[in-house]
Amino acid sequence: MSVLSFRLTRRTASVAALALAGLTSAGCTQLRSHQGYVVDVDLVNSVQPGVDNRQSVLQTLGKPTLAGQFDQGDWYYLARDSRNLAFRNPRPNAQITLQISFDQQGTVSAIRRGGLDQVASINPDGKTTPTLGRQRGFFQDLFGNIGSVGAPGTGGGGGANTGTGRTRP
Repeated sequence: MSVLSFRLTRRTASVAALALAGLTSAGCTQLRSHQGYVVDVDLVNSVQPGVDNRQSVLQTLGKPTLAGQFDQGDWYYLARDSRNLAFRNPRPNAQITLQISFDQQGTVSAIRRGGLDQVASINPDGKTTPTLGRQRGFFQDLFGNIGSVGAPGTGGGGGANTGTGRTRP
């Protein structure tokens, strides 16, 4: 083997090793993601309770991430920044929850801010969900309602009511 071919082989091996190291390190790059509302602090601070209404909040902050279904229909603006390394599940790095409450006339009554400290961490307990009360097995769940379906007094269809509000004699 000549000296020239040895140098070319060595150089090729060095380039290949460097390329392989670059590819493997690229797989370990930390990924960042943003989900939800893009928060502009100046716009959020410009919304004032007692001054703004639904229309002005809509013009200032835009459409909410979600609207509450109860009470006055509070508006929620949610934003979350996450990071993950390679193939791991993403973990939240920062979170902002902005809740805007309205009174009966549609005027802003309160603004609440929340963060990552309000996120609940839930760890599943195996393959079962813990419940209160007795534990039933597969066959008890399967055959437990036999005889009670449609029985009088259980809310089933086995009573004497014909659907007209009157009972049959």
